[in-house]
Amino acid sequence: MKRRNAVAALGLALTMTVTGCSAMGGPGDGTVTLNMVESLTNPARTQVLKQLIADFEKHNPKIKVNLVSPPTSQADQKMQQMLQSGSGVDTLEVRDITVGSWSNNGWLYDMSEDLTGWSGWRGLTENAVEAATDAKGRTYFVPYGFYGMSLFYRTDLTAEAGHDKPPRTWDELVEQASAIQDTSKRRYGYAFRGGPNASSNVTAIIEAYAADRLDPANGYRLTDGRTVFSAPEASAALEKYVELFKKGSPPSSIAWGYPEMVEGFANGSTAFLLQDPEVIATLRESKAIDEKQWSTAPLLAGPGGKAVQPLATAGWGVARGSKHKAEAVKLVEFLSQGEASATFAKENSLIPILKQADEDPFYRTGPWASYVAMNQAPDTYLTVTQPRDAPWFTEWTQKADADVQKMLLGKMTPKRLLDDWDAYWTAKWKKGKS
Repeated sequence: MKRRNAVAALGLALTMTVTGCSAMGGPGDGTVTLNMVESLTNPARTQVLKQLIADFEKHNPKIKVNLVSPPTSQADQKMQQMLQSGSGVDTLEVRDITVGSWSNNGWLYDMSEDLTGWSGWRGLTENAVEAATDAKGRTYFVPYGFYGMSLFYRTDLTAEAGHDKPPRTWDELVEQASAIQDTSKRRYGYAFRGGPNASSNVTAIIEAYAADRLDPANGYRLTDGRTVFSAPEASAALEKYVELFKKGSPPSSIAWGYPEMVEGFANGSTAFLLQDPEVIATLRESKAIDEKQWSTAPLLAGPGGKAVQPLATAGWGVARGSKHKAEAVKLVEFLSQGEASATFAKENSLIPILKQADEDPFYRTGPWASYVAMNQAPDTYLTVTQPRDAPWFTEWTQKADADVQKMLLGKMTPKRLLDDWDAYWTAKWKKGKS
C-alpha cells in the first residue's frame, strides 16, 4: 500500500509540476515556454539533451524549454496521462511502439504541413525519411536514430576456442557457442534472451530464415500475404533457436532480459550477444571488459545467405494539445538535423539518421564498422519494417514473450507457438481491413 501511494504521489507531483509550468507560460516579453518530455530516461542521456536544449535556446531566445524526465519504467504511463489531459506537453519522445496507439487516440500532432519545405529532409537517410512518414503521409515524429542489431562477440573467448572469425550464420553461431560452452568453468556460448522482449530475437531468426520471401514493408508478412510464422522456414528457425538455448546458453538465461544479457557478456560468462548498438557505449564504460576483448560482426544469416535488419526507431514529436505547436515543431527540427542530431546519436550509440555519418571516422572504425558494412551490402543485409506501429503491438509483445517462456519450459510446443502466432496476426490483419 505504501509503495502504491508513493507511486501515486509521484504521478500527482509530476503532473502538477508539468501543468504548472505550462500554465505559467512565458514572461510579458512574448517568450514561450515549451514542456518537453522524454521517455527512455537515463542521467547521461538527460544531460546531453539539456546541453542541446541550451543551444536551441541560445539560437531561439524567445523560446524556453522545460525538460521533464520521468523514470523510464513509468515514463510511457505518465506521458499517456499527460496526453489524455490535453495539456502540459508540447514536444515529446515518440517511439515506433507508441506512435500507433497515441496517434489513433488523437494525442499526436501531424507535422507534415509544418515540415513542408524543411531543409533538414535533404540530410536524412532514406530509412529516416520513411520512418518519419506513415502510409497516409502523416508525420507524427522525426526519428533521432535507429536501434538496429549486430552480433557482439568476445574476441578472447572465440580465439581460445580456436575460431579466428566470428560466426556469419545462425548455424555457425550454434556451432561456436556449443564449442565455447564449459559449465565447469561457468562459461557459456550465447547470452540468450528468454525474459522481457524474448520474442524479438525469435522473430529475428525466423525473418533471417525466410528472408527471400519477406515483404520489406512488413517483416511479419510474406510476399504472398501470409504471416511469416506460417512459413516452413519458421519451423526450422525455431528448432535452431531452441538448440542454441539447450547447447550454448546459460540455463538461467531463460529469464534474462537486456541487463542480464549485457552483464553476462561483459563479465565473460558468455561469448556472444545479439543486441542494439547502445551496448557499445555500455561496454566502453564497463570496468569488467577491455576494448581489446570484444568487437562486433554483421547480423547472422539464414540458410539462404541473407540476414534481416529489423530497424526499431524513436524520435521527437508534438502533442496535439500543445498551444505552441509552431515553436514545438521548431524544436523538433533543431534536434533532427546538423550537429544536434549527430551529437545525440553518437552520445547514445544510435544508428544515425544523417547521410553524412557514413563518412564520419567515428562510424567507420571499431565496433561501428559492422553497421557500415551492412549498410553497404543491402542485398545481403535486408532492411525490413516490422509492424511496431500497430495499435496492438504492446499487447502482442506481452503475449509473445509469455509464449516463448512456455515453449522453453516445455509447456508449449514450437509448432503450437507458430500456429498461435500465425492465427493472431492473421486475425488482426483481417479485422484491420474490415
